Amino acid sequence: MARTTIREEDITSGAVPTTGIVGVSTFTASGTWTKATREAALGVTIKRVIVEVQGAGGGGYNGGATAKYNGGGGGGYSKKLIDVSSISSSTITIGTGGASGSGNNGGNSVWSDGTNTVTGGGGIGATSTNNYAGLGGSGSGGDINVRGGTGGIQTNTGSVGGGSFFGSPTMPDIYSPAGGDPGSYGNGGYSGAAGNDGIVIVTEIAG
Repeated sequence: MARTTIREEDITSGAVPTTGIVGVSTFTASGTWTKATREAALGVTIKRVIVEVQGAGGGGYNGGATAKYNGGGGGGYSKKLIDVSSISSSTITIGTGGASGSGNNGGNSVWSDGTNTVTGGGGIGATSTNNYAGLGGSGSGGDINVRGGTGGIQTNTGSVGGGSFFGSPTMPDIYSPAGGDPGSYGNGGYSGAAGNDGIVIVTEIAG
């Protein structure tokens, strides 16, 4: 589980800008983005946000000596530019990675402000079926929607989980290794790995 609910990065090199990108709020656990709170912290009026929503990864399959070590699917990604002039807050849901085992899906990550719903769908968990690794989750509601990668399939050796928009299982993203790399993998030790949790990044724009 992520230790930090939200990380706020205020872009304050010298004087605080009054237009353009002024801050970034990064959610690795469910919570609420509140415009007034961020405006008070930044000393500006936030007019728009760029929302990036990444779903959690599906779990890898726990195989046996002759089983397929199939990898779970990566979470879907969605990105949207939103005018928040008439929006006061948004509920943020962070998807939980699918447990290892068989067919345990990752959870959806969601931005929901009453007008816009932006979703990064969770990746599908792997099963023992030959030639069936977990499929990637879908993004929806964004200006850009990206499906997560399909998990790998291999016999009696490890198989890599599906990658996400933010990276692959061996290349975690720069924001949060726990949330931005939702792929999972079968590690060759007869035990699959759990998928990683999702993440939501809110880039705040003034002016």
